[in-house]
Amino acid sequence: MKPVGQRFLMIYSGVLTAVFVVTMLSGFVISPRSMSLEQLDVQRINVREPDGTLRLVISNVEREPGIIIKGREYPHPNRRAAGMTFYNDEGSENGGLIFGGEKSKEGTKRSHGHLSFDAYEQDQTLAMDSDQDGNSRDTSIRFTDYPDYSTLDVIQLMDSIKSLPKAEQQAKIKAFLDAHGGPTTRMRLGRNADNSVALALSDAQGHPRIEMKVAPDGTPSLQMLDGSGKVTGELVPKH
Repeated sequence: MKPVGQRFLMIYSGVLTAVFVVTMLSGFVISPRSMSLEQLDVQRINVREPDGTLRLVISNVEREPGIIIKGREYPHPNRRAAGMTFYNDEGSENGGLIFGGEKSKEGTKRSHGHLSFDAYEQDQTLAMDSDQDGNSRDTSIRFTDYPDYSTLDVIQLMDSIKSLPKAEQQAKIKAFLDAHGGPTTRMRLGRNADNSVALALSDAQGHPRIEMKVAPDGTPSLQMLDGSGKVTGELVPKH
């Protein structure tokens, strides 16, 4: 039979161990309900609903998300920018905001910004862009119509043809677009690289029908066109 003092120490040690284990486990299970910080440095933040549905990602370039549809992520072919990506109630990409820029080793100044709003499981129906490449600058607001198929159909198509020669890939893509339709720009308001500004309105097939423009030299014009691009009416200054 063990002395009373030794038994007491064993019980005391066991109780301390149990308390320590419970405390550690609680730390992993119970998270703080609120937190106040003066500064937070992170590479990515995911905002989720209580059920885990992703609604917003704020990230740097290295940790930016791919294309996410209903919670599943697919590689993005060319996205390389820091910013914010929003998701709808189903966890599918719904629009975003990105910024970037740098001066090259040769001294060329580059800057870009983009804000877009997506259709359901599709691309940008409304987009605002600003781009600078040296002395060339282009700024625009664009409205675009998209067909009713899902971006997932395009992802699956691109995955199925990735091992084909380039010419065959292009033929497959063209056949898909001919059968299902593609994006159609309906309106573009922009400051163009040649220093002109223009408003172009197009029909449902994407044919420009009204073009309002101020040329680089300041000359204004207004043209109305038919579906083939022929000018049917025009307003120009009198000389």
